[in-house]
Amino acid sequence: MPFPRVSRLFDQVDQAEYAFCRAINQGLRFRPLLGYFQVVSRLGDGWLWYALILALPLLEPERGLAVALLMALTGLICTLIYKSLKKSLVRERPFISFPAIHCGIPPLDRYSFPSGHTLHAVAFTTLLAVALPTLALILLPFTLSVAASRVILGLHYPTDVLAGAGIGGCLGLVAGIWGMTPLLQALV
Repeated sequence: MPFPRVSRLFDQVDQAEYAFCRAINQGLRFRPLLGYFQVVSRLGDGWLWYALILALPLLEPERGLAVALLMALTGLICTLIYKSLKKSLVRERPFISFPAIHCGIPPLDRYSFPSGHTLHAVAFTTLLAVALPTLALILLPFTLSVAASRVILGLHYPTDVLAGAGIGGCLGLVAGIWGMTPLLQALV
C-alpha cells in the first residue's frame, strides 16, 4: 500500500521529469543505441556481477575471495533494500505512466523507485574502488552505462537512478571500508 503523500510527490516529480524522459527515450529510434543499452541492461540484471564474483578469487588470489564474499553479501543487502522500497513506495515506471515513452526492454518487476540495477552497479563499483581500484576503473564505464540505460529504455525516471546511485554508493562504501578488514582477517 503506497503512502498517500509519497504518491502525490511522485506524481509531481513524474510530471516534472516527463519531458526529459521522453526526449532521452527517443534514442531508442537509433537501433545501435537500442541494442547497446539492451545488452548493458541484461548484463546489469546480474550476469556480469555473478561472473565477476566467481572470477575474483582467480583474478586476485590474495584478496579476491574476500572481495567476492563481500560483493555477494552486499548484493543481497542491496536486493532486500530496493525490493522493500519498491514495495512500499509504489512508483509506476515511466512507460506505464506515459504512453509516449517506449519500453525498450521488459522490466524485471513493476515499480521503478529506486533503480535496482543502478543501486547494485554503483554499490559494487564503489566497493571495488575501495578494495581493488584498478578493477573499479575498468568497470566504471559499464556502471555509467547501466545507469543511463534505465532512463533511455523508459524503465526509470532520473530520480530513480539518482536514488539508486546514492543508496548503492553508501552501501558500497560501508562494505568496502568496514567489511574488507574483518573479512580478510577471518580468511587468513
